[in-house]
Amino acid sequence: MKASRSHDEAMVELLREDPGFADEYLASCMEALDEPGGHEALLMALRQVAQAQGMDAVAARAGIQRESLYRALSPKGNPTLKTLLAILDAAGLRLAVTRREEAEHAA
Repeated sequence: MKASRSHDEAMVELLREDPGFADEYLASCMEALDEPGGHEALLMALRQVAQAQGMDAVAARAGIQRESLYRALSPKGNPTLKTLLAILDAAGLRLAVTRREEAEHAA
């Protein structure tokens, strides 16, 4: 038995145990998209959600090859909107848009 585990492994386990946590986790990552590393953090979170649900199963539900799913959600991934929406749908999620806070927008 391992004495420790990576953050990535811990997040995947948490997402397996509490699938509803994905909503909060991804929403938090979406809010931080404009921050340095925000794009990579969102892709990592989506990858962890997909791993928690099984990469093969998510890829099949999204209608994409497993290798394409890994590539799209890699740290340097840049999925198309079509691919992103397919992955979210396959994971039981959807993209939502909200208005920025006025103070945020004015900055």
